[in-house]
Amino acid sequence: MKTSSRQSFPVPSVSLKLREKYFDFDFGAEDAVESATPIGFSNNTMTMMITMMERKNFLKGSITAFSAAAVTYHQPSWGTTIDPKTGIRLPDLGEIETSIPDNWSDEENPISSSDDNNNNKNTMFSRLDNKPDSVFYQDPRFVEHVDDNAVKLMTEYISSIAIQPGRDKSVLDLCSSWTSHIDADVARKLTRISGLGMNNKELESNPTLTDWIVQDLNENPILSKYENESFDVVLLQLSIDYLVKPLEVLKEVGRILKVGGKVHIVFSNRLFLSKAVGFWTGGDDIDHAYYVGSYLHFCDGGFQYIQAKDLSTRKGGRDKRIIGDPMFVVTATKG
Repeated sequence: MKTSSRQSFPVPSVSLKLREKYFDFDFGAEDAVESATPIGFSNNTMTMMITMMERKNFLKGSITAFSAAAVTYHQPSWGTTIDPKTGIRLPDLGEIETSIPDNWSDEENPISSSDDNNNNKNTMFSRLDNKPDSVFYQDPRFVEHVDDNAVKLMTEYISSIAIQPGRDKSVLDLCSSWTSHIDADVARKLTRISGLGMNNKELESNPTLTDWIVQDLNENPILSKYENESFDVVLLQLSIDYLVKPLEVLKEVGRILKVGGKVHIVFSNRLFLSKAVGFWTGGDDIDHAYYVGSYLHFCDGGFQYIQAKDLSTRKGGRDKRIIGDPMFVVTATKG
């Protein structure tokens, strides 16, 4: 993930013609599998997704998930601005930070609140491509999936805020690949940087990892190779949108974190559309921050102090619109 040859694309809420113009992506292609989630569905976007689902013989229940996600759970947020050039919906300044409730006592679990027989949960986490992830990730991808500035923002955050040498000694990079976005000087001060990912070639090419495991968390969300309270920091970068069992995974993160340890979940609006779960693809960035906070609160992982932060670069002056790929993080502390 280090060059500008990105393999994930944002889908703006504009016409098909404009999407193809700005993002060089043929939505009519039979094997269109690598694109990005829309930031709130438009009618054109929904039509495109249904067409893709039909071409891939998507299950009827999965179509229901996308419709339910768009109508029931993912209402467009007021604190957003649509970029006039691209049509992408982006959060206004400060909206990400206020997406997390101060008090969760009045909040319902968005995953289970309307799920009497578990069918809704199953469809909410269905995907356009439900083939095993081991097939999708069998070939290594030595590219970044966000632009260079977003990579810089992510690296600076991880290396100067998320990880504090002296305080932190052990780090788990969950859903890892060929880079962990940790500065070499910081990495040298840590005792352990473990990686868990899907592709062995990517993991063995990661210069910061001291050890690694190949594991599909969508097949097995249990982190059985890691002992209780064995890490000071857990990183989850640009991958939360692909997890079909996020509560199970994050409960395990709570188990392996030391008391007082932190998890940092970093996400953008770029992804592989075919592999993202339906629950995620119907919302905008403000919704996404709330979803991640909900995962952390309702996973029974013992997390406290759940917070969200907008790391994106913004224009100066009155506009303050995001420039380039957005970058956000939701954090929590093991209590």
